[in-house]
Amino acid sequence: MLEIERLPADVQRPSYDRNKLKTRMVHIGFGAFHRAHQALASDKLAAQGSDWGYCEVNLNSGALIEALRQQDLLYTLTEMADDSLHTRVIGVITAALHGKGDGIEAVIEAMSQPDVAIVSMTVTEKGYCHLPASGNLNPDHPDIVHDLAQPQAPRSLPGLILAAIIRRRERGLAPFSVMSCDNMPENGHVTRNVIVQLAERHTSELADYIKAHLSFPSTMVDRIVPAMTDAAFATLAARLGSSDPVAVEAEPFFQWVIEDNFVSGRPAWENAGAELVSDVLPFEEMKLRMLNGSHSFLAYLGYLAGYEHISDCMADPHYRSAARALMMQDQAPTLRTQGVDLAAYADSLIARYENRAIKHRTYQIATDGTQKLPQRMLDSVRWHLQNGSGCDFLLLGVAGWMRYVSGVDEHGQPIEIRDPLKDELARIVASSEEGAPRVRALLGLKAVFGEDLLHHAGFVARVTELYQQLCAAGARATVHALTRAATNL
Repeated sequence: MLEIERLPADVQRPSYDRNKLKTRMVHIGFGAFHRAHQALASDKLAAQGSDWGYCEVNLNSGALIEALRQQDLLYTLTEMADDSLHTRVIGVITAALHGKGDGIEAVIEAMSQPDVAIVSMTVTEKGYCHLPASGNLNPDHPDIVHDLAQPQAPRSLPGLILAAIIRRRERGLAPFSVMSCDNMPENGHVTRNVIVQLAERHTSELADYIKAHLSFPSTMVDRIVPAMTDAAFATLAARLGSSDPVAVEAEPFFQWVIEDNFVSGRPAWENAGAELVSDVLPFEEMKLRMLNGSHSFLAYLGYLAGYEHISDCMADPHYRSAARALMMQDQAPTLRTQGVDLAAYADSLIARYENRAIKHRTYQIATDGTQKLPQRMLDSVRWHLQNGSGCDFLLLGVAGWMRYVSGVDEHGQPIEIRDPLKDELARIVASSEEGAPRVRALLGLKAVFGEDLLHHAGFVARVTELYQQLCAAGARATVHALTRAATNL
């Protein structure tokens, strides 16, 4: 448990009176990224006199919430570079709830308090119960089916937020803004879609109320936050003289772009390094395609090659060159961003990937691929198909995902697939022959690939060719060959 009095003098403590904070935000998904990103920004504002505090909610795992409670709602964040580190105690949390332990009713009630102006979330793409290919609500999702039958005991994120909206309206309270901080293009639009479409299945009048009175600002978030390991916890405890099971580590880089569209006020996040803009989409696309797209590329092909961390991939000059080529040759032409030096942005990403102090595991990034591929790679693939241009690095990324979800690595060892569609993926793999039949079977997964890509002969042929090359020669040799051919490395 974190013991503030035992921490070294160079650890930054909250300089503000925590008793003056109000619970004005409820955040769903108390994961590592939120602890290292949005909570940090609000903690910096509290030091400037802001009274915007967080009620943190985890819907499933309760261990983290319980640990947070045991240490007075405090935890440490350490920013790590190759040659430096800095630790601060985050104190901006005012309450913490666990959906299963405290009950969903307690969570709905927390969102229904008069002071709450913003409900935000980091629940990963799969938490929205949407169809990634369209951005619409998935009415067949088991949690959505449950919530339509039992709206006062919701299981899904959309159902939970809708229950709070209904309760606040019944009490005559001001509406709140719903702010997604997950890596999806137009994440505010997706959030609005799923909540409004769920409301429409109750009454059109409820849906109209939401459209008229709530806002769903989009955001773009960027910071590399690796999952904590036992070794990382042990090293941190030895340095701090106190264990912290809620601790998180991150790179020094921080970016947060927010659509300035809030119906009941917001913190002055611009005073903590955020950018408030009228249109987030160009920033989202740049980050999702250049950073997240290259991350996924490195995750699948790096893992298959035996590279445990992204920094290990960067030590291979072919992988390093491939990542930059994917950014500049395949992703940059698809972007609508204006006034940004994309070459300098790509170079900055490569430099961040090289940070060996950040142990960002390829396996961690490879999770939930069915939710990530559409926005990280497939949207760009479609752009190239429409424009008649090549995008071999993107296609190799898609083939790499297919090889990865086949479930066996290049040494014959099983890969534990973590994905909301893992059962469907396992069924496809088990019922299809290796090679071209498997590629076509996976492309038939409409929730990921839509209905168009399977019928584009050139796309199918090239992905099949790259997939077969991965199976025959391995990931490292395939990346090396493509990189040599494309960049003369």
